[in-house]
Amino acid sequence: MNAYHPHAADHAFVLFDVLLAHEHLAELPAMAEHADTALLTQVIDEAGKFVGDVVAPLNRSGDEIGAQWKAGAVTMPPGFRDSYQAFWQAGWPSLACATEDGGQGLPTVVEAVLHEMLNAANHGWTMAPGLLHGAYECIRHHGSDALKARYLEKLATGEWLATMCLTEPHAGSDLGLVQTRAMPLADGRFALSGTKIFISGGEHDLSDNIVHLVLARLPDAPPGPKGLSLFLVPKFETDGTRSAVHCERIEEKMGIHASPTCVMRFDEAAASIVGEPGKGLNAMFVMMNAARLLVGLQGIGLLDAAWQKANAYAQERRQMRAPGSGSKAGQADVIALHPAIQRTLGTQRAWIDAGRVIAYRTALELDTQKHHPDTARREAAARWCSLVTPVLKSAWTEQAFSGASACLQVFGGHGYVREWGIEQHVRDARVAMIYEGTNEIQAIDLLVRKTLPDGASALQTLLGELAADSAPDPRTRQALQAFSAFVREQVVPQTSAGDTAPGQPFWLADDFLRALALLLMAWAWGRLAAAPNVDASAHADFWRWVWPEFDMRMAMMKTTLSVGQPRPAML
Repeated sequence: MNAYHPHAADHAFVLFDVLLAHEHLAELPAMAEHADTALLTQVIDEAGKFVGDVVAPLNRSGDEIGAQWKAGAVTMPPGFRDSYQAFWQAGWPSLACATEDGGQGLPTVVEAVLHEMLNAANHGWTMAPGLLHGAYECIRHHGSDALKARYLEKLATGEWLATMCLTEPHAGSDLGLVQTRAMPLADGRFALSGTKIFISGGEHDLSDNIVHLVLARLPDAPPGPKGLSLFLVPKFETDGTRSAVHCERIEEKMGIHASPTCVMRFDEAAASIVGEPGKGLNAMFVMMNAARLLVGLQGIGLLDAAWQKANAYAQERRQMRAPGSGSKAGQADVIALHPAIQRTLGTQRAWIDAGRVIAYRTALELDTQKHHPDTARREAAARWCSLVTPVLKSAWTEQAFSGASACLQVFGGHGYVREWGIEQHVRDARVAMIYEGTNEIQAIDLLVRKTLPDGASALQTLLGELAADSAPDPRTRQALQAFSAFVREQVVPQTSAGDTAPGQPFWLADDFLRALALLLMAWAWGRLAAAPNVDASAHADFWRWVWPEFDMRMAMMKTTLSVGQPRPAML
């Protein structure tokens, strides 16, 4: 009951029966040879075996022992290095990387399935390779030929791991406050000096080298985010010498104990610039956008792992007679028969299944955006990814935490002790709401940066596509139409630049994102309901326990617009 078990057939069902991934991939010349359900099913099956047999058993010990820091070096929990070496040597990190870079050229959606499984099995372990693909894409798109020759294959294969060094003690969400400095050197490189915090995997013994991607300022850079450039600092140089980058300590955290969250100090470390001076955020956002989809998958995976534990426990634990069960007076029933438990488990299952449809569709759209021969189709894919990624990251990480807590409740007092393993999921899941842009930042990104600037044109197009693609359930179409009209008639006019309450969109943002998440879930459940062999009761759970929140979010937004911008809280 303690270990997560991947169910490869469930993932394949969403891919092929619900989303018809093989048909989508067949439209992409670069992916057509992989539009083979037998091949992709075999990859998913083998991924499940590796995750279940090698990674999942290390979850509890990794949490209890944790990463250990001593004199600047970090030792990972027992079994972590050996399992990671087996992971990259088996080719798992390279699934979606280009073949010319040492990758396998498989669809991005296969990598998405793998990372959902990995995060469900062992969140702390998966933090190490979690940034690999983003670092690979960043260097592939923005690195010089020399950087590509040196680092691209090592990152594509996962032989070397990578970090994303953004945050500083005074600069979290506001990266414009970054103070790390880069001074030009005679050989064309730069001397990097500064301190970065909250650096996942900044130091460890999993791989023989670590590639640090660091935001910093050149001497003549203007203040603010436009003055930032991106630099690469390896742990070890080409000649084997160690760079002047030091791990000062690792944080003591609520969860993900097996992942070293490091304070990194750069003491005039030799660095190479990635991309153009002053365009660091452009290069870094390639990495961050990839990371945000993976964090959404973390939410789905962690919620599935918690649900698996709670469901297994509920099938075995016997207590008083369940109402309406037909049992004799005084006879104990398994608690899975009790309405309260059924509601808890059904609610989380609705979030897991719908989230999986949305996340895998997003991964398919990433490949479409890259490879489809038709410009309009590529633009539609880019629109989907831009609008849906912040929703996935925010809504499903929030549900992972609240849903894991609800699953803990199924265990009663047993859930609060370490023996059953459910409390670890609650602790581990909490961080996903914070990193890679807090959930509040995701909501602002969706409404203020991606919806309002074009008068909600892109969003209205997306809503129309969902309505055209949705199953015949009238509730979905009616809700899509209502939301579309609300955005067109109230949100856009009342939050325009000339409004007397320019901060009002920020008060709306969280409810706006949550409402869109529920609409996407309704669309996903339409797709699921249209597929063969779907559990009708799970479909009913969505409409019964999840969907009513949509009306609540709409009411909250309408109230906010009607009463105007709230006054600041008294300090």
